[in-house]
Amino acid sequence: MERKTFKTFGLFASAALITAFSACQNKETKTTETKKTDSTQAVSSTDKIVFINQDSLLTKYEYYKDLKVKFEGKTKSAQSDMQAKGQAFQREVAQYQQTAGNLSADQRKETEERLARKQQELQTYQQNAGGALQNEQAVETEKLYDKVAGYLKTYAKEKGYKMVLTYSKGNSAILFADESLDVTTDVIKGLNAEYSKK
Repeated sequence: MERKTFKTFGLFASAALITAFSACQNKETKTTETKKTDSTQAVSSTDKIVFINQDSLLTKYEYYKDLKVKFEGKTKSAQSDMQAKGQAFQREVAQYQQTAGNLSADQRKETEERLARKQQELQTYQQNAGGALQNEQAVETEKLYDKVAGYLKTYAKEKGYKMVLTYSKGNSAILFADESLDVTTDVIKGLNAEYSKK
């Protein structure tokens, strides 16, 4: 069984959170025309830009942690199931190999065809199980995205923030940011409070 068939939830969720953070301002972009002038308007000092540490959010957001545990369990269960089915098939093949000399040519042919069908069914089952798990993860990732993006939209509006960026160690467009712009703790607190109500 290929391990890549059953990816852990963290990979999906990480990508979703990166998108969620940057999407808060993109979803609400207005498409109004403005008159062109020779000078560009500078960002006002009252326009606030803040950032969230994605690594901290992934380790402290209770909803994400619950999803991660859920999908780790499902992945482990699916792997155990496939391993058990694979071992049962291998035992059946080994048993046939031991008794093949005692069977007639027709019996060997029939048994080999049956084992070939069973192997194909096992491969199809593995692909379907992996696909079903990935589809379920995709649905949950979308829900995670919606929760974070929805909360950040409200949070930014209440605080008067014009943009919410995301920071992740080793994968960030932010090379430097003043720590006073880090609202991660506040956002995690709000997300967890919202999640605990449900």
